[in-house]
Amino acid sequence: MRHYFRPMATRVHTIVVGPFAVNCYLLWNEATAEAVIIDPGDEAELITAEMDQFNLTPRAILLTHGHGDHIAAISNLKEKFDLPLYIGQGEEKMLADPSANISAYFDQPIVAPVPDHLVADEQVLMVAGIRLAVLSTPGHTAAGVCYFEEKAGRLFSGDTLFAGSIGRTDLGGGDFNRLIRSIREKILVLPDNVVVYPGHGPRTTVGAERTSNPFLIGGEFA
Repeated sequence: MRHYFRPMATRVHTIVVGPFAVNCYLLWNEATAEAVIIDPGDEAELITAEMDQFNLTPRAILLTHGHGDHIAAISNLKEKFDLPLYIGQGEEKMLADPSANISAYFDQPIVAPVPDHLVADEQVLMVAGIRLAVLSTPGHTAAGVCYFEEKAGRLFSGDTLFAGSIGRTDLGGGDFNRLIRSIREKILVLPDNVVVYPGHGPRTTVGAERTSNPFLIGGEFA
């Protein structure tokens, strides 16, 4: 008897949290309702309520980078659900240092827990039954990453790439040339129809940014 593999279906839900309107994403396995939380920037109670609405069981927290606006809800969620925390290797020191994660400059210093896992470029994660490839994309911060769900054609880009824009590079660890190189080498090589889920603002696609993003069009980016 021939057996056919049926690709696992996943869903994603966006929750806009905190004073900086960060996109926190719930990504889950429809067969099991097990989920990962990507960039829980604030409002842990809201994030919990949204998980309850979909009857989700969280299995991990994934961070694209360590800035304060992306990490404020980690402590509460990690304690409540006993979740492992993932972040790019080299980014972990930001979590414990309000000056490094820039929260100190807004008079609301944030200290997040020590991460359980440090991820590296091209590492493949299997979390909640979901396969995610890690793409190292420094430039907005020194060791930021994106998470690519190839089967579903989704890229969680954090503050690396936005619809019509790119991450700012004037904060600690930022480097404009490095950011452009990261986008060119890690994101623009993906298929045009990959949907980009950024850290702020609306979704976009790789193709749309390749052809219309003012920071990327022209020359070698065309």
